[in-house]
Amino acid sequence: MNPLRRLRSAGVLLLSAALAATPAWSQPTPPAGAATQSKQLAPGFTHLQPGDKLLLMPVDVELYSVSAGGIDEPRADWTAKAHANLLQAIQARKRAARVNVVELSPEKADDFAEQSGLHAAVAQAIALHHFGDPMWALPTKVGRLDWSFGDAMRPLLETSGARYALFVWVRDSYASPERVAMQVAIGALTGIVLAGGAQLGYASLVDLQTGQVVWFNRLARAYGDLREPQPARESVDALLQGFPGVK
Repeated sequence: MNPLRRLRSAGVLLLSAALAATPAWSQPTPPAGAATQSKQLAPGFTHLQPGDKLLLMPVDVELYSVSAGGIDEPRADWTAKAHANLLQAIQARKRAARVNVVELSPEKADDFAEQSGLHAAVAQAIALHHFGDPMWALPTKVGRLDWSFGDAMRPLLETSGARYALFVWVRDSYASPERVAMQVAIGALTGIVLAGGAQLGYASLVDLQTGQVVWFNRLARAYGDLREPQPARESVDALLQGFPGVK
């Protein structure tokens, strides 16, 4: 099976579980008077430092149309629009950042497709085992954001000189007119609501010196539209909610 197709299939299964448990990301509220470590942050990490260099990795995004039979069909035209809208939204946030943000050239970005693919796989594991149903929690993690890429991300450090890298992975799907018609028909006949489109995203801040994921957030919901600039900005804001600022 094609690795990207396998990642897509795993993402759909994870999204179904995530939507059943938590319709949208919400940061847990610690008990009154208790100082707890945020689930979004790795132990010992709290914020970026002035002068830190941050590598913004190419956005990994794909959009799909859900057919009448519920099959996700890739839409290159939608993906191109979403890519442009997400980049615009992220660039706006980049200008407000108080760290030195750098990016890879298109030529260099192609050289690190393996690291981007590895991030997608690890991010799905974090979303399932750290933010998913407690039954999937890994006892060895003890509830901590304790995930590392080892030395796999070190080539990015050597190429960019950045201490940290921000990875963004998003998949979005929308019900086709045929799917909408079937939803209406099946709903009227049986009362069963067929699933339409859904939006799934991961954002990870990785320490390139240690390979550790020091901050993570997910987006799992049944609404949003990356094909238009304003909704895309809202999705970026939701995905980067809780991003550690500079102190």
